[in-house]
Amino acid sequence: MYGDKDVVEKMKVVLANSYSLYLKTQNYHWNVTGPQFESLHILFEKQYIDLANAVDELAERIRSLGSKAPGSFSAYNELKGIADANENADAKEMVKSLAEDHIYMANLLKEVIVLAQQHGDEATADLCIKRIEVHEKNAWMLNSSL
Repeated sequence: MYGDKDVVEKMKVVLANSYSLYLKTQNYHWNVTGPQFESLHILFEKQYIDLANAVDELAERIRSLGSKAPGSFSAYNELKGIADANENADAKEMVKSLAEDHIYMANLLKEVIVLAQQHGDEATADLCIKRIEVHEKNAWMLNSSL
């Protein structure tokens, strides 16, 4: 392993949560209903496409650090803190849940930045900084829809 073990393990948690948020957002894209259907359907799609790309980038960073990237639902279930989607939730509940998840992700990434910088891993810190910006913007957009 090239990277610090603690940084790599924390990045695996970020990957699992990013994938979980991707799946949850896509589920809500499929199942949202109500007066805001079209705008939320489009917003959720933009967000899950970004998350799909982020998952790949995060996994490749883990590989760059010399570790295998987890890629199974069982592995993700052990690592994630984001709750599964409730496809029966109403639109307001979906938006609120996703906004909270994006704040959770931003806070998780902040933990990785501190750890990465302690170990001189500026590339991982940079990736996490970029992801924080996206998650905070997504939380703002979602909260503004409530």
